[in-house]
Amino acid sequence: MAYTALYRKFRPDTFADVKGQDHIVTTLKNQLKAGRIGHAYLFTGTRGTGKTTVAKILARTVNCENPTPEGPCGECRICNAIAAGASMNVIEIDAASNNGVDNIREIVEEVSYSPAEGKYKVYIIDEVHMLSTGAFNALLKTLEEPPSYVIFILATTEVHRLPITILSRCQRYDFKRITIDTIADRMKELVAEEQVRVEEKALKYIAKLADGSMRDALSLLDQCIAFLLGEELTYDKVLDVLGAVDTEVFSRLFRNILERNVMGCIQLLEEVVMQGRELTQFVTDFTWYLRNLMLVQASDNLEDVIDMSTENLKRLKKEADMTDMDRIVRFIRIFSDLSGQIRFSSQKRILTEVALIRLCKPEMETDQDSVLDRIRQVEEKVENGVVTVAVQGSGVPGTDGSAAGSIPKSRPQMPKAIPEDIKQIVSRWPAIVGNAENPMRIYLKGANLSLGGDNKLLMVLEDGMASDYFLQHPEHKTELETLLSEFAGKEIEIGIQTVRGVQEFEENYADISKLIQMDIEEEDPE
Repeated sequence: MAYTALYRKFRPDTFADVKGQDHIVTTLKNQLKAGRIGHAYLFTGTRGTGKTTVAKILARTVNCENPTPEGPCGECRICNAIAAGASMNVIEIDAASNNGVDNIREIVEEVSYSPAEGKYKVYIIDEVHMLSTGAFNALLKTLEEPPSYVIFILATTEVHRLPITILSRCQRYDFKRITIDTIADRMKELVAEEQVRVEEKALKYIAKLADGSMRDALSLLDQCIAFLLGEELTYDKVLDVLGAVDTEVFSRLFRNILERNVMGCIQLLEEVVMQGRELTQFVTDFTWYLRNLMLVQASDNLEDVIDMSTENLKRLKKEADMTDMDRIVRFIRIFSDLSGQIRFSSQKRILTEVALIRLCKPEMETDQDSVLDRIRQVEEKVENGVVTVAVQGSGVPGTDGSAAGSIPKSRPQMPKAIPEDIKQIVSRWPAIVGNAENPMRIYLKGANLSLGGDNKLLMVLEDGMASDYFLQHPEHKTELETLLSEFAGKEIEIGIQTVRGVQEFEENYADISKLIQMDIEEEDPE
């Protein structure tokens, strides 16, 4: 006897067996109970969610000699004939291959003949969006006013391609993606019946990979069982069969990216490739991993949304605290773009390597997310004291910014008197920065404050994007002066200077924020 695939062998025969579509099953059962059966139904939803299965159960129930509250009895003559495909009362049509006007005209002619046995003739038109415009037009009138003994059930995964004239003539039922837990529970029942030993963690992973499709889940399960025939199906073995990667690898990759360790990322990718993992699946899974990081950072109560063990969730929360939301969103964007490119590419590894380098080196890109990441990178270096200042043309060994070649200079003297309005602004600088809009707020965070020769407030910025923002766009400088004036209660002018790093600022300018902080601390005891 030929082997029957799991998704065919365990296809539901009654409404009770349909999983994850309770809102639809309940409605149809109530209609059958009240005798309020519609003449045209539209079942829409993603693949493998039960559209055709429910259509067949409905077709059998309306013709069953002894229907039950959960659907057909499965024992009467008509039920057996429909199940064997020998009944003329249930006609299944694949619109992908029968999409012409002539095919629909044949249906229109056939509906004029009443059923030889049973109560209804049921036409199930699968992938109905594939019908041509002419075929839709030929179906319109019959779909609107069919004979009382005819029921049309249209099924599609692309409801947006149906004409509005068709949609308005049907009762529409949207099939949802089935949850991971529901799919895993169903597979647990099936493997118990098939007497196959399977690790629960493996079933969970297959369910997640199915992306809401019960049929896809059972097909993947079938593939894994066939590969490991007679052995226990463990999580690691499922990863091997499906060419997937363990989440621990994604954790290592994420940490390498945060450290901007390009070599570490490339070596880890080399390990993944040498293990025979599928790069398309690797990219998809890592994007999902980044999505989980984003959700963990967005809220503390998402354990039900993120399906993983307590141990992995704890590690995920720890990694989410290592960076901020903007950077994670940038990572997701880059890998989402990669996911679309890699599917049909012959150079999948090279594309993946380029994406990893882009994650580690935001300076390769000019979009806003990458610019913000570069600014964060500079801020981190400043906070950690890791700043290099290039001294060109000095001819002195070691004056390329390295610590060994640095020449100590005497620090500039602090001014003896600072105007009161300048003191007020400097002491309230964090509040001023907080009231600025991005990207000005980001640039102001890295600014240093000093005093010019004419007792005018001086803002010293690192040469680059921050200084260009104010010097090349005078309206931004004017906007800042307006903001300062509002805080000081009088008109304020500000001068802007550029340096190549923190060291150059400290060597040439007095940091008046430190001086004002000292004055405040001395006044507190009084």
